[in-house]
Amino acid sequence: MKALTAQPNLVEQVHDALLDEIASGQLSPGERIIQEQIAQVLGVSRQPVQQALLLLRNQGVLRDAPGRGLIVAPLDPDHVKHIYEMRAAIEGLACRLAAAQGAELARKQGAALIEAGRKAVASGSVPKMIAADIRFHEFLYQLSGNPLIAPAMATHLTYTQRVMGEVLVRDQKPRDIWDQHAAILEAIVVGNTEEAEYLARQHLILASDFMVSRLRQLAEDSRSGTDSPTQSSL
Repeated sequence: MKALTAQPNLVEQVHDALLDEIASGQLSPGERIIQEQIAQVLGVSRQPVQQALLLLRNQGVLRDAPGRGLIVAPLDPDHVKHIYEMRAAIEGLACRLAAAQGAELARKQGAALIEAGRKAVASGSVPKMIAADIRFHEFLYQLSGNPLIAPAMATHLTYTQRVMGEVLVRDQKPRDIWDQHAAILEAIVVGNTEEAEYLARQHLILASDFMVSRLRQLAEDSRSGTDSPTQSSL
């Protein structure tokens, strides 16, 4: 992690830096989080670190350690499944609304996000792949025109980044899911509300099935002392 400059959104910067470390596998499940050490590495005071850690705990990325302090929370496949179920329902709605009223903005800005996503996959960079995926889904929320969707999904997206990192850092050849994203975007651009909702839901159902299966496989591999990489899906 690099030292951060003082800015009004310092807590958010610390939050994102820690989430990147966890998603990239630099901080492993069960690893204890030392507030003073993080503050020193990032070059900030303890206060923004403390606030960022509280946010991450509330978002399920960290949890209370035995005794005192915090640790990186192990991933619970059942919890992951529940999150993707929520995302499928709400993002299906978001895409239906987007197709009804966000076609013009989707047409103007969507292609650049698809291109950036494909480049991220080609780069093999886990942080870039995660960031591109999150930006695309946040764009869908924007297109919906419903200001309640993005804040309602914020915690779920944060946990999703954690899940994606856990899987992607162990998979040798991530599967390019940007064809699915492109199909969702096209349905929005042409104003097909039913197709947009259906494709969004299917995209997340398929992702859920894969992620839950992969997490259970990783847990089994860990118990048996092996690790068998497979293709991944965001």
